[in-house]
Amino acid sequence: MDRTKILVVDDESRMRKLVKDFLSKQGYEVIEAENGEVACDIFFEQNDIALVILDVMMPKMDGWQTCKEIRQYSKVPIIMLTAKSDEKDELLGFELGIDEYVSKPFSPKILVARVEAILRRTQGDADENVEISGITINKTAHEVLVDGKVIDLSYKEFELLTYFVTNEGVALSRERILNNVWNYDYFGDARTIDTHVKKLRSKLGSKGDCIKTIWGMGYKFEVSK
Repeated sequence: MDRTKILVVDDESRMRKLVKDFLSKQGYEVIEAENGEVACDIFFEQNDIALVILDVMMPKMDGWQTCKEIRQYSKVPIIMLTAKSDEKDELLGFELGIDEYVSKPFSPKILVARVEAILRRTQGDADENVEISGITINKTAHEVLVDGKVIDLSYKEFELLTYFVTNEGVALSRERILNNVWNYDYFGDARTIDTHVKKLRSKLGSKGDCIKTIWGMGYKFEVSK
């Protein structure tokens, strides 16, 4: 059976080796790239990369630009590594379609746990369609249709919508959403959710009204009867 491929992009060879050693022990095939240009070449040549771990600060092409290039053609999960813990950087990463955000220095074991959690969700058994109020979620194809028209969602937006729909009518706190969509070990600001909800509502058009704000608490997905 072919091993799951993970692309690790960092200009520091010691960092690449550290991440590779821990992931390889878990049975993953790790491919290394020292900058964004090399990473893009590898990603589009191989076309079976399951996940990308991407450093921000790199020569030739930084992590932000690399993410933009990949996101034009693929929704592959991306974990961003950064030496900064600036909230603006974190929000920019999520705007660009980053799925997880890990600040250096980090625990390699925590990074591996996040990798495994993301891959479980993307590769797990989810072969059914969910349909509600003109919204169709195809879990196998990781595709969403609104009134029969495909809409372009990032990986995290897809996960968020799926979580809302499967909990229709349930009041969901921001903490609960973070725990279930971003994983229990995500240490970011709950306002990340608000940013994603705003974008998700916009992409859903009139169906975005199904995502109700519960002031002071969180959100609830509710369709008109």
